[in-house]
Amino acid sequence: MPGRTILWWGRSDPEYSRNRIIWQLLGDLGWHILDFRPYLSAVGDIEASLRRLPTPDLVWVPCFRQRDAAAAARWAERRGVAMVFDPLISAWDKQVFEREKFGENDRRAARLRDEERTLFAAADLVLADTEPHREFFVHTFGLDPGRVAVVPVGAEESLFRRLAPQTPRNNAVQILFYGSFIALQAPQVIIEAARLYEGPPVRWHLLGEGPLLETCRERARQAPNVIFEPWLAYDMLPARIGDAQIVLGVFGASEKAGRVIPNKVFQALACGRPVITRTGPAYPQALDQSDGIALVPPNRPDALAQVAANWASDPERLAARAEAAAAIYRKYFASETIRASLRDALSRLDEIGQAGTRSTPIPKPH
Repeated sequence: MPGRTILWWGRSDPEYSRNRIIWQLLGDLGWHILDFRPYLSAVGDIEASLRRLPTPDLVWVPCFRQRDAAAAARWAERRGVAMVFDPLISAWDKQVFEREKFGENDRRAARLRDEERTLFAAADLVLADTEPHREFFVHTFGLDPGRVAVVPVGAEESLFRRLAPQTPRNNAVQILFYGSFIALQAPQVIIEAARLYEGPPVRWHLLGEGPLLETCRERARQAPNVIFEPWLAYDMLPARIGDAQIVLGVFGASEKAGRVIPNKVFQALACGRPVITRTGPAYPQALDQSDGIALVPPNRPDALAQVAANWASDPERLAARAEAAAAIYRKYFASETIRASLRDALSRLDEIGQAGTRSTPIPKPH
């Protein structure tokens, strides 16, 4: 595998954490990456042919780039090379169950699901970030389980590194949430938890912006211990995490929220900050007994408020919780573990064989 070439195909965000991590790990494994960003995703294969791109050993379609997958698969098939698709999410799942743009039984939802099923089946290997997400891809789109592998997300360890615990300022424990204020994260649950909270002094800091921000601001009018902060540059996040004693994950009740481990959870654990987040099958069962993370039922502000009060009531133990959080990251999510998962996933391509064995026709451009 060392010395081989990957064609990174699609108009992806090069700054997105998953892309940066995968790019780095592929380099660690000896792959040379060429970046191809077609002007028009739907006909990227035509552009690639006109530009006479060199034939790589592997075509890679990164996360969220369903729009690029069909063209990439057509070009890869013509060149006789395999294609890996790392979607991270299902567009059908997002539109139907998260954004609620279509009802599950709507004809438009059915068409979107069929289109995505074809895209997933066109890949030689599909990556998922957790085992529940892998099972979802297999069962929802009827994929061969042998062609779907798990590569966890992790954190960019050059940025998110172990930080020394910080003593609470003004004797108030700082609880930090940061995110895009979407339904999956359920930031309104955090606001309600702050309103229900009974315990030692804490401050709930919510950083970022998004669709539910104004709703949260309105609900927080009766919660003076809630502080909103504007979004900040990505490379400033580690220091901001370091200022907190507790970091919050997500609390949405959707099935998707239970299938994922959010970026913020990996990042907080890597920095050595204990996390409170919703429970879900994506987490190792052993974490139920860890001091570094508390898994609460989804959409339960009372449960979140109670854990926050318990932790804030024992500030001396927060340093031990910080160490436990760092230990969780080292054991389950460190770069060595993710690199091994990626290496094992790519090794499946040798077992699967060369491109051209797909049973589903690759869709033509509209």
